[in-house]
Order: sequence, then structure tokens, then C-alpha cells
Amino acid sequence: MSIEVIGPEAEARLDWLALLDAFEAGHRLPRAEITDSFLYRGQDTLLSRAAWIDGLGLAVKMATIFPGNADAGQPTVNGGVCLYSDRDGTLDALVDFHLVTRWKTAGDSLLAARHLARPDSRNITLLGAGTVARAMVSAYRAVFEGAQFTVWSRTLASAAQMAAELDGVSATDDLESAVRGADIICTATMARAPILRGAWLQPGQHVDLIGAFRPDMREADDECLRRARLFVDSRETTLDHIGELRIPLAEGVISQGDVLADFYDLPQGTFRRNSADEITIAKNGGGAHLDLMTARYILDRWRMA
Repeated sequence: MSIEVIGPEAEARLDWLALLDAFEAGHRLPRAEITDSFLYRGQDTLLSRAAWIDGLGLAVKMATIFPGNADAGQPTVNGGVCLYSDRDGTLDALVDFHLVTRWKTAGDSLLAARHLARPDSRNITLLGAGTVARAMVSAYRAVFEGAQFTVWSRTLASAAQMAAELDGVSATDDLESAVRGADIICTATMARAPILRGAWLQPGQHVDLIGAFRPDMREADDECLRRARLFVDSRETTLDHIGELRIPLAEGVISQGDVLADFYDLPQGTFRRNSADEITIAKNGGGAHLDLMTARYILDRWRMA
């Protein structure tokens, strides 16, 4: 079979709920073997992620994160995804990096929200006005019908621009009020130090933490973690690698036992909300196994046409 080269044009064939089904099916397969490596140069990062799932295949994703690109109006994250056959290791597809990343990242948090947020959630606050936050608008609407969004950014102008471009989105410069009034709070920033305060959280809220990806990055303060029931997409790719959990674990703010479940616990039913009043937090670490599941889903949908 020839190697498929799949670009952004494939997006028209994708569906958020079908992706969530693919994620759940993938987590019923044998546990993924995952290897991550990071190289740093100042603020810049080279991230290499590889995963192998018996029955699904292999994927290697290379990502470069150059925050300074934003000053020149260029994407801060770039890279490529190679998808290999589980049968013989041959290359099945080269899949557009930004397509995989958009659907993997948003789908990751959407899967967590489907199980942890209250089903009647309608008011969603987004911290950040970039590519990920924009993807979360369409993703959340697939599960939470009629959702309305409030977006906050470090500059009101960027939040206002996003609000002007998307229906049902309004901008604010009052972060505390936006957080207090939300059913779901989603953080998608490049913050190094916490910007979300636990003192602002209200009973029944769900928090999706997306932005922090380095050992020195956090978006939520210690009080957020103390007040909430904690979940991750993968213990393997978050606890020892991402500052959001690595730092408070090292400082004794939380223990590993406070992380109640990851997506591999979905079949057992422990990745869930237990009451309407509890606060839940899910950390989106976006491991390579999710890139693999997403790339395979995209290839399958592409071949269906």
C-alpha cells in the first residue's frame, strides 16, 4: 500500500465524538509503550515523542516549540508525525503535525470533560486566546450543547479579536470573575507561574489544564490542587515531567496517591465525577500514545472517503 500524505484538508472528515470513541477504544488495548525526550535551548524546546500500542501501530512525533516566533507572527509550535504499521513496521502515513496536534490536544481535554464536568455545564471560561483555545470552542460544543464562552488573555486585544471571530464568545479582562462564574475552566497559556487561583474556584466546577508542558511551567496554584479531585490523561507522561504536578509533588503539596485516575482507568469506571459539588481538575499532558490514537483515527477517516 502506498504511503498516505495527509494534510489539513482531512479536517473536514473528522468528528469530535468519533475521536473520543477512538480514544476510549485505544485505552482498552494493551498499555502503550511511550518514550519522550526533551532538548532545551533557552526558551526553545525540541520534543520527541514515540508510542507503540499492540494492535494499533507506532507513531513518532517531533515538535519544536519556539515561543519567540509569536513576535514575528509565526506559529510557535511546528513538527511532523510519522505513523507506522503494527504488522510490519512500514510507514503508513505522514500526517500533518498541526492537524494531529489540534485534534489530539483538544480531544484529550474533551474526553476528560465528558467524564468529569457536570453534564449541564454551559458557561466555559478560556484562559488564552491562541490556537488551542480556539480549538476548544468547537470541541466543547460537541459535548456541551449551547455552551457560551468567556475568553481571557494577557492582552485584552487578543481576547477581543478571538471573540470577534467566533460566535458565542465574549472577551474579558476580569479573570477572577470569569473563573468564579464558569462551569468549566480551561487553561491554554504559555504561563511559567500560576495564573489560576484556587481561592476563585467554586463547587461543581471542572478545570482542564492544558498549557504547561515543561518541568518549570505551571498554570494552577497549590490551592487549586488541594481543593480538587485530581486526574491526568497519563500518569506516565505527567507526574515526573510536567511542572504542574512535578513541582507540587516535590514540595509535598500533593502526593501521587492524590492523582485518582488516568485514561487507562476509564474501563474500570474510576475516571469520573462522584458528586455535583466537587471540584475536578484534569491535567492534559498529551502523551505520544494519544498522538498515535489520533493519527490512526485520522488515517482511518481519510481512507473511508
